[in-house]
Amino acid sequence: MRSVLALVIFLALAPSLQSQEQAAKRPRILGIDHVSFYTTQPDGVKALYGGTLGLASAAPIESGELTRYWVGKQWVGFSADPDPKSTNRMDHVAFATDDAAGLRQYLILKNIKVEEIEKLGDGSASFLVTDPDGHHIQFVQRNGSGTPATPPESAVSRHMIHAGFLVHDRDAEDHFYRDLLGFHIYWHGGMQPGRTDWVAMQVPDGTDWLEYMLNQPEHPDLRTMGVLDHISLGVAEMKAAQAMLEAHGWKPHGNEKAQMGKDGKWQLNLFDPDLSRIELMDFKPSEKPCCSDFTGPHPSE
Repeated sequence: MRSVLALVIFLALAPSLQSQEQAAKRPRILGIDHVSFYTTQPDGVKALYGGTLGLASAAPIESGELTRYWVGKQWVGFSADPDPKSTNRMDHVAFATDDAAGLRQYLILKNIKVEEIEKLGDGSASFLVTDPDGHHIQFVQRNGSGTPATPPESAVSRHMIHAGFLVHDRDAEDHFYRDLLGFHIYWHGGMQPGRTDWVAMQVPDGTDWLEYMLNQPEHPDLRTMGVLDHISLGVAEMKAAQAMLEAHGWKPHGNEKAQMGKDGKWQLNLFDPDLSRIELMDFKPSEKPCCSDFTGPHPSE
């Protein structure tokens, strides 16, 4: 009798257990959708992104947004800074998924507090979450409309390959991005041997990555935060990218110059009027990287 009762209970619970198992499967996270900054000088941003970098602009879609610039099918957005005295100009980093509702439910089942699904002006679905270090992270499911068909020939880059920000608690961030969301280490390194200052966490279903910027003061000033909270635009060959910048009127100066990175890739840093860094970076290394080997596929255009 007990075995019969147990079987009845199992059959009754089976659909619920199956539903929970399906809900616990994480939907895909495909790469960076966009990154949004605050600015106090929108005209200077226009000169840099529309002029020097040669990117196409688009009308704002998200609430409070002033303008956005296309990097291939991704974009960088700018809103007026509500606190011009703030030292943090990065608003949020957004990752693309093909199932925003499913990913939101997945995080809820993992006891992560998430906001409601929002429909954006282009029909996309998105939701916000705050990671353990306090960064605003958005997940976006595009509806396939609203992106330019072909980037302009003036565009220095057509792929935003990573975004980076200051991280104080790596263990907590690893639990969120690695353990819950499936990100994995692409490369890590530091300024000194045996030291890890940067950790590149690649998305589980693509080649873009999030860079932890470690070992920094608790409250960096605006200039330091601008270096830490940054985006990286991929290029096939740095000499050709620099030639395009120069054709748009840019010249190497100060810290804005091509240099070999610790990861063996050429890079070139630009800074917007609020000191936020835009890092041009080769898709593939030209030299053997220091500190660690690459463990994931390299991005491409």
